[in-house]
Amino acid sequence: MTEKDCNLQLNPSVAEAPTMVEGREGGQDELLGSFAPGSEEDDDAVSLGAEPSVASDTSSIASALDDLGNVDAAYEAAFVRSMDVDAVKNFEIIPAPGVEELRVDALGVGIEYDEVKGPTCVAQMEVQTSRSVGLRSLFLKNCVPLWGYISICGRRPEMEDAVVAVPHFFDIPLRMLIGDCAVDGLKPSKITLTSHFFGVYDGHGGSQVANYCQEHIHLALLNKLRNLMERLEGIVGNDDCQKQWEKAFSDCFLKVDDEVGGKVSKEDDFGSSSEASVVGPVAPETVGSTAIVSVICSSHIIVANCGDSRAVLCRGKQAMPLSIDHKPNREDEYARIEAAGGKVIQWNGYRVFGVLAMSRSIGDRYLNPWIIPEPEVRMISRTKDDECLILASDGLWDVMSNEEVCDVARRRLLLWHKKNAVVSDPARRGVGEDAASQEAAEYLSKLALQRGSKDNITIIVIDLKAQRKFKNKT
Repeated sequence: MTEKDCNLQLNPSVAEAPTMVEGREGGQDELLGSFAPGSEEDDDAVSLGAEPSVASDTSSIASALDDLGNVDAAYEAAFVRSMDVDAVKNFEIIPAPGVEELRVDALGVGIEYDEVKGPTCVAQMEVQTSRSVGLRSLFLKNCVPLWGYISICGRRPEMEDAVVAVPHFFDIPLRMLIGDCAVDGLKPSKITLTSHFFGVYDGHGGSQVANYCQEHIHLALLNKLRNLMERLEGIVGNDDCQKQWEKAFSDCFLKVDDEVGGKVSKEDDFGSSSEASVVGPVAPETVGSTAIVSVICSSHIIVANCGDSRAVLCRGKQAMPLSIDHKPNREDEYARIEAAGGKVIQWNGYRVFGVLAMSRSIGDRYLNPWIIPEPEVRMISRTKDDECLILASDGLWDVMSNEEVCDVARRRLLLWHKKNAVVSDPARRGVGEDAASQEAAEYLSKLALQRGSKDNITIIVIDLKAQRKFKNKT
């Protein structure tokens, strides 16, 4: 299979959650210098058939650093200033007349922002808990994250990665995020936040499992979340929220893993398996895939990881990993494999029975029970300092550190907006890929190739800023 044959296609299958999936070729733009913060390593030029060289000018590192280094001083993120409505008991989020269920997007908790011009309407509400009164929550309409992605074969002969973006994925009841605390007298179960789904799947042994995950994981999660809404009364505090999200993702991943192996379960209205049938497996038993997925709303980021793909949040100028790679030499994973009777053998790196270089995945039935599909889930609150989120396969992380990736992504986003001075149209947010995020993803893929990545490379860059603008020079 050639690189040009590696485009991924997926038809939307959920009417309320339009899915965008696509494979991308690298080399669409010339590399604007070999930006590699903290590194002076120059790799050989990369040549991939008809693709242009992505490392033809390693001498331009200093120039690129100068261009990017001047961006921070000129940049000012624009946010909404909260309205003081402490005395207001009945209020309306405009424009949304006649809506029975209040549907809002929460941008943060306990945060006030600077003013920004635009159609965004906000209301500041008091959050009451049993322990204290006065916790603020700022709600913002129409704040859809911007994203761009790339998925290329790299130096591999075949494409085994897959990627998916599902804007307007699911309206999450606020109670599933903050528990049972009143919001200015309103029940959290009656307030919903629009969420968005992103996923990267790194296949091995073939592309079948990665492609199946691409098509089914978000649908399985959607069903789990809908079932969970029937039992919201049991969610009280933050710990309950975390446990509910862990169970939802775990059930979702296990269900897809069963389907990959040929076991199809039939669920009742509450998500319980009432009967199961066995059909043909999706792929041979030696085929598997990682899964790094994220559900993003205006108040929280939830990440589920199975394998050695990774999610890293750029908060301010700091890199914050939201997942930990499942590697056989990770202390807890090593102990789990050994306890189950497995062996970790060092053969071109640490591998389960000397074969697989990760300790968890979907598929890989021949290594059951040592390789498991159980994800690790992390849920965090968003802040005004959040810049972007990067989900990527190990084709990127094997050759670049978390700090390098976050620094490059953040600077490329700022540089694009500095050069183009384009304010995103709120009505177009979530319709397709964002040019700035797309450029950042492509730039990272070129750097990974330049650094010598030998794997498929799939990257999603998600811009978490509501708006960006620059100060006028005087």
